[in-house]
Amino acid sequence: MTNKPHPSRRDMMAAGAALAGLAGAGTAAAEDGDGKTPADLSGQSILITGCSSGFGRLGAEHYARRGAKVLASMRNLPRPEAEELREVARRDGLDIELIEIDVTSDQQVSAGVQRASELAGGAIDVLINNAGIALSGPVELQDMAAMQKMFETNVFGCHRMARAVLPGMREAGKGLIFNVSSQLGRVMIPGLGAYSGTKFALEALSEQLAYELAPRGVEVTVIQPGGYPTEIWENGKRYTAELLARLPDDLKAGYPNFVERMSEQGNPEQSTDPMDVPRAIASIIALPAGTRPLRRAVHPRYKPQLAINEASREAQLEWLGGSGYGPMIKAVHNLR
Repeated sequence: MTNKPHPSRRDMMAAGAALAGLAGAGTAAAEDGDGKTPADLSGQSILITGCSSGFGRLGAEHYARRGAKVLASMRNLPRPEAEELREVARRDGLDIELIEIDVTSDQQVSAGVQRASELAGGAIDVLINNAGIALSGPVELQDMAAMQKMFETNVFGCHRMARAVLPGMREAGKGLIFNVSSQLGRVMIPGLGAYSGTKFALEALSEQLAYELAPRGVEVTVIQPGGYPTEIWENGKRYTAELLARLPDDLKAGYPNFVERMSEQGNPEQSTDPMDVPRAIASIIALPAGTRPLRRAVHPRYKPQLAINEASREAQLEWLGGSGYGPMIKAVHNLR
């Protein structure tokens, strides 16, 4: 069989833009590994979910300081975290707008994205699906309420947000969606299986979206953080305590060691810098359109998912690279 050249994702995006009568443009050089060349995000409109704390809060300020117009969303406004971010924006002259979005609400997602688009003056350039929650414990101890709570935020919330921004992105012939997954979207730790289940699902949905959107000029990148000291696990203590209170004693008695750990749930690692994630995202936004990676593992030491990422890539290319889906698959993996 003759090997025919396949278009890269950049080629496909350029073709899609030409069909739509649009011209694509690259952005500034990426931030390098030592951070001495900051990413220039001027002209970018960035909508972020879960900005009350963690990667979302840090990212909102970081991207704005790099020149972006940031639409920072969080649920349950008004709240002190929103006022603190507004004050930082006022003090430092940052272009940050606060929007109320609970990603578990169809109505709030629709209204929030519409408001964000109005503030941006058109289609959103970048969506960062950052909102997430975590409960610990064995799979059997996760009742339906706990499972639904995690999937509603970590999976369905990302899906809602993507569906809300995609019509505008497709019409514009460009756009970038980040889904914040986890190392635990590829590897597993006993006692965190239900949380991993949500991240495995998000990984699959993200890759599917990347393939399907490649001809439309819209890119998808999955961010896979390792352990960082953010509030997701501290917030999870409350949800886990509620779960433990609901569970019958005889069921908890089947997993005594795990139940003890559930009661002590906390940040998995305190020595890492959570700013690693916003910096990685900023550097990817600043890459030329059509060259951004499908996945980016982020951690200063542990990246056990890299081997699985590579095996998955090779399997997809081997299975579908020569099929009618080949141009999509190869474009997303930046192959010609």
